[in-house]
Amino acid sequence: MVAAFLDMDRRQSIAEAAVTASHELEPERGLIRTWTPIREACYDAAEIYLHLARTEPEERLASAAEYEQAIQRITSATRTLDEFYGSHRGHLDHAMTVAAATPQLAQRARAEARAAEQALQLPENARFTGYPSVQAAARALDAATGALGSATGAVAMRERAAQVEQAAAALRQVLAQAPAQADRARNAVASVTTRIGAVRTRSAGLAPAYSALLREFNAASSADLAGNDRRAAEMLTKAEESLAAARAALSAGQPEQALDHATAARSQLSVAEQNVDAVTGRLATLRAVRENPDAKVEAVRFRLRDAQHLAVQRGMTAEWGSVLDAQLARIDRAVDSLTGIHPDYWAYVRDLDAVTDFITGVVQRMRGRTDSS
Repeated sequence: MVAAFLDMDRRQSIAEAAVTASHELEPERGLIRTWTPIREACYDAAEIYLHLARTEPEERLASAAEYEQAIQRITSATRTLDEFYGSHRGHLDHAMTVAAATPQLAQRARAEARAAEQALQLPENARFTGYPSVQAAARALDAATGALGSATGAVAMRERAAQVEQAAAALRQVLAQAPAQADRARNAVASVTTRIGAVRTRSAGLAPAYSALLREFNAASSADLAGNDRRAAEMLTKAEESLAAARAALSAGQPEQALDHATAARSQLSVAEQNVDAVTGRLATLRAVRENPDAKVEAVRFRLRDAQHLAVQRGMTAEWGSVLDAQLARIDRAVDSLTGIHPDYWAYVRDLDAVTDFITGVVQRMRGRTDSS
């Protein structure tokens, strides 16, 4: 009976460790629920055995039936335990392998973290320690290493070890990129300097373009553009200030800050360009429509006819025919609005664009409905 008990206890310990590893890796499998009654049966058999083992030899002989019962309970529990493990052997063996490898993964991650931190201390990298990207990467590595130290369980340790490895790789990457940051910053400053000159030149044409809009077209055609000259000038001034800050940072040996300022300048220049282009583009659009208003409406009518043909080809006239036909009235109303000495060409353009957008949406829905059916 001693041998049988020890064998059961050994097998139970192995299965217990495997089920614990399984629950940490894939709790959704629910093996721990299946395992619990099996484990309890082993505990019960062990309790009977231990009770008998504590009795005196003469008492043990007097209770032969209990002794036989203990053997049967141990044998039954061992058999059930083996059946359970055999049914899930592949998964449980894998779980044990993963659990056994976890400490090595954590050790490797810590070694990579130490290597990255040592690289940061090298003399050739000393001048980069003040770079924001390097400081952020170093802080992230410290945080990941600390989280690994407090992790419990195979899954948590593996996840935290992976995070440490990623953080160490990120620190090494920013260190590798650091020497090129100064050149990048110089190129960015030069590029922004050139672009500011170009935007300043383009903005010089904004006031004449706006004046032409007011002279040549209905006031409503440019009402939404009032103040574009002021906004463009403000953004251009801000871009120049950002450029000055970029140059100062570059001179102070802070290329990453210089790049940030250059990026801000580009964003501000984009806003300035949008304000300029909105005015000059509006003038060009209105002049083109005034020169040939039929070109705009014919393009929309062509889109409408094309959509109507598509509805017929795909058997969707019952659903979309009347909807598309109704766009003819919208087109006619837009054409009829071009009256007076100064017609509102911009309203004409917007109305026809709205019809075009609507037709485009109907076509997309017709194609989507057919393609999905």
